[in-house]
Order: sequence, then structure tokens, then C-alpha cells
Amino acid sequence: MSQHPLVSTAWLAEHLGDADLVIFDTTKYLPNEPKDGRTEYALAHIPGARFFDIDDIADPDTDLPHMVPTPGLFARKLTALGVRNSDLVVFYDQKGLASAARGWWMMGLFGHDRAAVLDGGLPKWRAEGREVASGAAAAIAPGDFRPDWRPMRVRGIGDMLANVGSRQELVLDARAAGRFTGAVPEPRAGMRSGHIPGSANLPYTELLAADQTLLPPDALRARLAAAGVNGSRPVVTSCGSGVTATILTLAMVLAGLPNGAVYDGSWTEWGGRADTPIDV
Repeated sequence: MSQHPLVSTAWLAEHLGDADLVIFDTTKYLPNEPKDGRTEYALAHIPGARFFDIDDIADPDTDLPHMVPTPGLFARKLTALGVRNSDLVVFYDQKGLASAARGWWMMGLFGHDRAAVLDGGLPKWRAEGREVASGAAAAIAPGDFRPDWRPMRVRGIGDMLANVGSRQELVLDARAAGRFTGAVPEPRAGMRSGHIPGSANLPYTELLAADQTLLPPDALRARLAAAGVNGSRPVVTSCGSGVTATILTLAMVLAGLPNGAVYDGSWTEWGGRADTPIDV
């Protein structure tokens, strides 16, 4: 039986002591948000959770933020964090659902399907009065993680430039509508505004209920269909820097659709170059 990509707070509370469970706080704040995920983790986290730093578990040889690392580097980082191939790895974040899906997607990219996102994240956990811990993570015995790289799940700048001409894949942008149209400036200074020609907009916030849980599968399917996801073309998700794009990818899986690929560089790469076409 395949792992469902969502777990509830009630399920997680029941399974906190499981020997094969690894919990990660995967919080990443935007450049215009005056908070730091690791600092906030030390103040309050789900008992037993470790911190998954997407800026550290990343390619060190690029100036783009939190780009996918090599399989070897990913394996070393996950092994150091105590992860084994037999583990169920659950990701959450401090906002509800903003960056946790990035961790889930990275696990799948490197061949690990026993991964899930905590529906509603830390806000729902705390709203229910559940226990939180503070301080640094406890010492962790090394794991033994072996990756199985799935390159078809990620896209680079060359793929995206080619697709502007071919339109073989539907590019689905998770940014807010104002950023997509260029009406609102990007949170990263000096970034051009607008969107990749031919792309469609589905702000990830439209897939969330008021408590930051994901909408039911039929509602997700309807919102995806309204954005043009109808099975006729493969989908590549994009956003500001490859983080909230993975929420769209998660939603497609929950809706029973193929999970497609993620444009890892996203708007930070596309909007940060002078040679990429932009529509507004």
C-alpha cells in the first residue's frame, strides 16, 4: 500500500513514538518576513521533530536559493539527520502549509515515497492544545539513506525556455495573482515582475482552507481544472523559488492527477535574468 501524502494531527499524535517515524520542521520564511525558521523551531516544535533546512540541503554551487542538491549530497545530509530508507518521513511548517511540501517533494525526487505532509502544520497542532517542545534538537544517530534520483520530476532553465516555444507542458504558477500579473513587486529586490509566457496562475492559497489544511480532493480537482489542468498536457509547477510550487504538486497527487514536475529555479531564476521572455 502506497503512503498517503497527508497525515492528520491526530494521526501524528498517536504515532509520535514510532521507531520508523522521522518528523521534520521544514519552515522557510520569505526574504521580506522578519523571522528565521530555525530560531522559531528552537522556541516551539513538535516533540521529537528535527529541523530540515532547505537552504542547507541544497546545491552549494549556485547563487539561486535552495536549489536541488546532487543525489550524493542529499544522501549525506539525510543520513546525518538520521533518516533511513525504511522510515516514514513527515514534514510540517510553522505557517500551516507553505514550505513543508518542498520537503515531501524532495523525498520523492530522490526516490523515497514514504513521505507525507502534516495537514495544517504547527498552527493546527497548537490550536488543538497538543504538546510542543523547545530548545535544540536532541543528538541523532546517523541514518543510512540511499537515493534513487528521478530527474523527470524537475525542470531547469533550458527545459523552460524550450517549452515557451513548444507549449508541450502547462506551466502552473503558485504565486499570488498580483505577482503573476506584475501588479505587485516581487519580494526579492531587483527582480523583474510578470510571468513565463503561456503559464497559468493558481495561487497556492486558493487550495487551502481557513485553518491552512488542504481542501478535499474534489475541490482541489475543480480548482486545478479551472486553471487548465485537465490531463491533456503534463504540468510543471513554478513559484517564487521552487517552494510553494510543490504545494500545487501535492494538490495534484491528492486530486488523483499525475504529479508532473517542478521548475526548481522558478521566478528567482527566470525573473532574475535579462534574457528570458516575460508576459504581464
